[in-house]
Amino acid sequence: MSSLATFGAGCFWCIEACFQQLLGVQSIVSGYCGGATDNPTYRDVCAGQTGHAEVIQVHFNPDQISYSELLDVFFRTHDPTTLNRQGNDIGTQYRSVIFWHEDSQRELAEAYLQEIDSADVFDDPIVTRICRAEQFFPAEDYHQNYFRQNPAEGYCQFVIVPKLQKFQREFAEKIHDLP
Repeated sequence: MSSLATFGAGCFWCIEACFQQLLGVQSIVSGYCGGATDNPTYRDVCAGQTGHAEVIQVHFNPDQISYSELLDVFFRTHDPTTLNRQGNDIGTQYRSVIFWHEDSQRELAEAYLQEIDSADVFDDPIVTRICRAEQFFPAEDYHQNYFRQNPAEGYCQFVIVPKLQKFQREFAEKIHDLP
């Protein structure tokens, strides 16, 4: 059994690296969603002219990990209070967004967002958008499994590794054995 979730939380390399470690996640495809251009390229999306967000599509087994648990990971692995920005990555392509595929996902996302917003989990207001899933375009091959294929690169060492370390501390019980 497989279900589909789509999240944008800044650079897809970062969120992909975290979600790949979760028990119940079967596969992840980095790509683009939410824009107006057909078949956008990374260069197009980075130019900020297509309207797409960098996202990951997560194929998961709901018997092993729930959509609510994925939402928890999503909100705790990026800053949902910065509009069109994650760290030094700036632009609408780095926006915080949940693309829902079925009404139950929309309802769960809205309820989760309302819950953490009313609990004042973050100092600033949450800017995460919840939108109907639109056409998804897979990113170029070199973006897939980016961290696993390029762990020594500067961006990976200085941006992704600290996020992974925090993720691994906070979600140790949800992580599978790493290769």
